[in-house]
Amino acid sequence: MSQAMVAPAHEAVAGNVSGAETRTSSEAASRLDQAAIAVKFEELESTPSGLSGAQVKVRQEKYGPNAIEAKEEGKWEKLVGYFWGPIPWMIEAAALLSLIRFDWPDFAVVMGLLIYNAIVGFWQDSKAASALAALKQSLALKARALRDGAWVTIDTADLVPGDVVSVAGGETLPADLLLVEGKYLSVDQAALTGESLPVSKAVGDSAYSGSIVRQGTMTGLVTATGNATFFGRTARLVASAGAKSHAEKAVIQMGDFLIILSAALALVLVFAQVWRDIGADGHWEWSHAGSIVQLVLVLLVASVPVATPAVMSVTMALGALALSKQKAIVSRLSAIEELAGVDILCSDKTGTLTLNQLTLQPAIPFGDAKPEELVMAAALASQRQSDDAIDKAVIAAADASALATYVPVDFTPFDPVNKKTTASHRGPDGQVIHVAKGAPQAIATLCGLTDGDAARAYFGKVEDLARSGTRALGVARSTDGTNWTLLGLLPMLDPPRPDAAATIARAKELGVTVKMVTGDDVAIGGEISRQLGLGDRLLVASDVFGKDSSPERIAIDTARAVEVADGFGRVFPEHKFAIVKALQERGHIVAMTGDGVNDAPALKQADCGVAVSGATDAARGAAALILTAPGLSTIIHAIMEARAIFERITSYIYYRIAMTINIMLVVVLVYLVYDFMPLTAIMIVFQALLDDIPIMTIAYDNVKVQDRPVRWNMHRIISFSTIMGLMALVQSFGIVMLGMFWMRSPELTAILPMDLPHVQTMLFLQLAAGGHLLFFVSRVQGTLFKPPYPSWPVLAAIFGTQVFAILMCAYGLFMPALPWLLIGVVWVYCLAWTLIMDGVKLLYFQMVDRRERSRSLIDAPLGPIGPA
Repeated sequence: MSQAMVAPAHEAVAGNVSGAETRTSSEAASRLDQAAIAVKFEELESTPSGLSGAQVKVRQEKYGPNAIEAKEEGKWEKLVGYFWGPIPWMIEAAALLSLIRFDWPDFAVVMGLLIYNAIVGFWQDSKAASALAALKQSLALKARALRDGAWVTIDTADLVPGDVVSVAGGETLPADLLLVEGKYLSVDQAALTGESLPVSKAVGDSAYSGSIVRQGTMTGLVTATGNATFFGRTARLVASAGAKSHAEKAVIQMGDFLIILSAALALVLVFAQVWRDIGADGHWEWSHAGSIVQLVLVLLVASVPVATPAVMSVTMALGALALSKQKAIVSRLSAIEELAGVDILCSDKTGTLTLNQLTLQPAIPFGDAKPEELVMAAALASQRQSDDAIDKAVIAAADASALATYVPVDFTPFDPVNKKTTASHRGPDGQVIHVAKGAPQAIATLCGLTDGDAARAYFGKVEDLARSGTRALGVARSTDGTNWTLLGLLPMLDPPRPDAAATIARAKELGVTVKMVTGDDVAIGGEISRQLGLGDRLLVASDVFGKDSSPERIAIDTARAVEVADGFGRVFPEHKFAIVKALQERGHIVAMTGDGVNDAPALKQADCGVAVSGATDAARGAAALILTAPGLSTIIHAIMEARAIFERITSYIYYRIAMTINIMLVVVLVYLVYDFMPLTAIMIVFQALLDDIPIMTIAYDNVKVQDRPVRWNMHRIISFSTIMGLMALVQSFGIVMLGMFWMRSPELTAILPMDLPHVQTMLFLQLAAGGHLLFFVSRVQGTLFKPPYPSWPVLAAIFGTQVFAILMCAYGLFMPALPWLLIGVVWVYCLAWTLIMDGVKLLYFQMVDRRERSRSLIDAPLGPIGPA
């Protein structure tokens, strides 16, 4: 679909007979006569002389501006939204407990992290909103309206129902109109209906806001504005579209898991403290509540992955920057994560899979005509300065020097009734010749070709071309303007983009199935589909969904038919929306490309809506990814980049959950076993900062890009993270046991004194060192000693952080100082445990991969099992 494709002689296209001509016939059937037009004027309390200024003012107050008014969430509402959710709740609870205890350092640090996370997300969303607002402002339109009996130029937004407007070639229809005066319009409705070629309009026809006039001039009565237009009705479908991203669901699941775990551990701590308090003096008093609050605060701070939102936002923001360099603008950050899991890409045809440029195929001459004569006659029957796609294609194929030797005498433009153009030229020999081109049926009638072998051969060839999806022009010539000779047929095709076949092949290698979705007839789409290797199972959308089907309730058989089809033809807006919904109900993650108003609902409903180059404002507003370069290759590059970003985020989530489990459990376990708090709240906050701030450089990390779609597997994430967390717990508890053994051993304390604060510092250093070593373990599924190795930014950030942590422990910043000997002991201990954990990781993934391969072999004979 495209707005740029222009062809007033669209009925002259044989391959479009079953598509465009069917629609033209239905429009003609609904065309109003003069009496009905007069009634419409009366209903709108208007006249052919237009409205008065007073009438306009009243109607502007009643109907409002002629604009699509979308209810957008206010900036303050968006900002408040970043303080709502499982992880923000945990941070806020920790801040509240700090406030209750007047623990101002803890309160300041925790609130600072909460506000930082909100600002990062809000800033990214605001940038995207500002970019889209700028795009909308650049599309401000003007209209010529009849006001107070005079033609004036006004802003499109000022139009009201009942206005009388003039529209001409090159203009965009400013509102829904009833055409009331003029000969004809050639209107490109591609942005609304998906047809790649324009349709002809006459007096009594309706024309829709957003359509582009290619040729002709007519006067129209404004029948609807703003949200009441065809565009507006589509916008209502857009409003019902959309779903929470998989990333948001994953973060919520992660938050829920940590909340449940921290709540359970908090109950254990409270029960243990109350039991000890009762056991100490036989009763419990409210004065003991302060120590319990202190315990819960420490645990809550330990359980909060404070930097998780910031790390994910920064990683995706840097990914968005990388995509912008590849001509893809991200308007919604979650689109990056969704792209990584896309396994079906629904692509429009014209301009995306094809060049959106009609080109002539080898001419098919009849009788004694030669191919070059056929092309020259068609070029002479075209307007040399025309923007019409057919005229441009024919003229481009003709010999320019020979064409220049003919002097125009007369030209009759395309007439939707006669379906042809005719012209007269004086040739280089001084003789006047007459030429015509148009619908094969119209040219056959002009030449008197109605029956006989010649007619059967001619119409047989037309049918062959139609079945192969090729459009055709009939061409004729005359020396007297009365007796015409058939020269032959000119096949025309919008050829595939040169890189389209290779791009689709690459998509298949990446596990992405491409389905063609076009407003053109299945014959046209099917031929392109076969050439590109997409398959030939194209279905008529209306046949799949039926007249009474609802996009919100799709039958299982319909969804299965959509899943196995290679593409769809004769598609309308509700069909595109339903196609996306059906595929999503079958478990697929769907990307949808589009450029028009009719694509907006499907673009918003898709997991990743992609507005292609030259898209309308409506499509850009609904899409999550906006391409500024034509073709599908940019999308494939974006998918590769998205998968790399997904790998980075996943490795961080593995590490973050494992470390959170480690810290929570070690706090509880040490308290229960040794009856002291192994970490202070401020130590835990610093621990989180030291762990996560350098990990933000993960956005630059080297990763292995998967050759299949990737998606959130929360079972694997939770199970692997839990195993790594428990291993880390054993490691951390081991360092506490070592410290307690040292403290209770006279021989060792004689060499180096040790007390509980020193044990706390040892644990702090072990968590700082062991945490980043755990990140190196969890960032790859293979051994950490093989590529891909960490990038230099990651190594530099972690090295700097570890030096800072060592200096904190050595010089007693916020904690008792630790002798250098013990610092060395802790580091040797952590390095040894890293080797053990790397081995456990390899064993885990070997077992998981073996189990998944077995399950695949069991399920394979039963049929498709959906995306990986």
